[in-house]
Amino acid sequence: MDLTPYVDNLRHELAVAANAGGDDARALAERLTAPLESAARLTLLNALSAAMVEVTRELAPGSVDVRLRGLDPEFVVTVPPAPEPFREAQEPVAEPAAAAPPPPADADDGAMARINLRLPAHLKARAEDAAAAEGLSVNAWLVRAVSTALDGGERASLPGRGKDKGSRGFTGWVR
Repeated sequence: MDLTPYVDNLRHELAVAANAGGDDARALAERLTAPLESAARLTLLNALSAAMVEVTRELAPGSVDVRLRGLDPEFVVTVPPAPEPFREAQEPVAEPAAAAPPPPADADDGAMARINLRLPAHLKARAEDAAAAEGLSVNAWLVRAVSTALDGGERASLPGRGKDKGSRGFTGWVR
């Protein structure tokens, strides 16, 4: 962003005001315009920075930063990440030719993926009851249920979990 037109406008306004005061005021205004240019640029930069702080507050988690390139500010906009659009499940068109064998149910490669699952209230209550009966969190119970369903009925076990294992897991939200 070029600040020169704004500084020039300020210089012009000062000259117009000085004309009303006569020759001495006009001479003083001409002597003051050169040192005032850097002060005017700094003041404009401070105003732009303060404005971008307010914009960033409204854009969070996105942001707008002001960088100085030479004598002129430059705006750097970081847009917030866009949520992934919801896609309806579609019927599979064709069976994949060669699928890699699934990893064992008890394999834990450390990689996790997050999904949102919407359940009817009565089904959610049943899943919570089933998880509590086995001493598991609802998430762990669902992971095991999905794994069992995908592995053709083989029941996946979660190490160190369940009633008979003395489970001491914690559930809840942390901020």
